[in-house]
Amino acid sequence: METILYEAEQIPVAAKVIKDGGLVAFPTETVYGLGANALLPEAVKEVYAAKGRPSDNPLIVHVAGFEQVKEYVDNFHPLTEKIVAKYWPGPLTLIFSIKKGSLPEVVTGGLSTAAFRMPDQELTLRLIKTAGVPLVGPSANTSGKPSPTSAEHVYHDLAGKIAGILDGGATKIGVESTVLDLSDPSQPPMILRPGAVTQEDLASFLESPVLVDGHLVSASETPKAPGMKYKHYAPDTEVLMVREKDWPAALEWVQKQHKKAGVIAGPEIAEKMRYQTAAVFMLPEDTVAAGARSLFAGLRALDNPQLALEVILVETFDNQGLGVAYMNRLSKASGGRFFEAGMK
Repeated sequence: METILYEAEQIPVAAKVIKDGGLVAFPTETVYGLGANALLPEAVKEVYAAKGRPSDNPLIVHVAGFEQVKEYVDNFHPLTEKIVAKYWPGPLTLIFSIKKGSLPEVVTGGLSTAAFRMPDQELTLRLIKTAGVPLVGPSANTSGKPSPTSAEHVYHDLAGKIAGILDGGATKIGVESTVLDLSDPSQPPMILRPGAVTQEDLASFLESPVLVDGHLVSASETPKAPGMKYKHYAPDTEVLMVREKDWPAALEWVQKQHKKAGVIAGPEIAEKMRYQTAAVFMLPEDTVAAGARSLFAGLRALDNPQLALEVILVETFDNQGLGVAYMNRLSKASGGRFFEAGMK
C-alpha cells in the first residue's frame, strides 16, 4: 500500500478515505493520531493491526464539537459543560458512560465507557467535519514506541500500512492529552493520564477536588484509558533518567565504562556534553515545556541504528505542573530507571 502525504487542500480526499473505512493519520496539538471511522468495527480493527496494539486497550474518539458527543452519552457529570466550555478544543480527553451499543466494542475495549476529545487543530477539525463521523485516534506509531510529533515520525513507523497522513507540521505540546474520568456523575473528576491540563489547573478552575489515579492496572483488567497498563514510549536503546545533581557523575560513568551514550537535555547541560558523548539532542530551552514538546522527537532521533548508542541519558524536571506529564512519559520510556552512582 502506498501511504500518501495529504496537504490541507486534499482534506476532502482524506475524509472520503476515512468514511469508506481507510486509515489516515492526523495532526493534533499533542501528538499525531491514527484516524479511522469510529463507527466501522472493521476499520477500527485495522488500527489495532497497523499499530500492533493490544485489543483491550481502548481508543479515544475524536470529535469536532460537544454536540457530537451527545449522540453517544445521555448521563453527563454535572461539571461537564463547565469543563468543555473552558478546555475544548484542547488537550483534555473526557471519559463518559455511554449509551449501550452506541459505539462498537472494539472502540471501547468492551467497557461501558468511552473517551472523547476535541483536538485544538484546525486541519483535523476540518477532517472530522468533512468525514461526518467521529474518528478513533490513538497515537500514530508502532505500539509501545515513542509517540509521533511530526508527519515524518508517522511515515517512519506506518508507511505502507495506512492510506495516508494529513501533514500539519510539528505538534505544539508533544505529550498526549490529559485523560479525565467523568463516568460517575456522583464522584469527583479523576485524572487517569497526566497531560498539559494539570490537576492544579482543573482544581483551581472548578473550585472542587480533582483526584489522580496513577496505578497501572493488572494483566486481567481492561484499562479505562491509554497509558494505564502497557509499556509506552520506549525506544530500543536503554534510557536512563538523570537528576540535575547527577550529570557530572553520569558523564564520568560514561567515560569510565566506555559507553557510547546519547544525551537529551536543555542547552545548559547539552553544551557541556556535546564533545564528551557520542550524540546530543538539544532541547530548544531549559524548560519543561520545551522538554515535553521535544522528548519523543529526541528519543526517536537518538534511537537510530546508525548511531548504535548503548544508552540515552535524559534530563529530568520537577514532578509538578506539566512536569508530571513529562516525567510520566520519561519514566515509562526508561522503565523507571534513574542513573545511579556505582552503576555497571
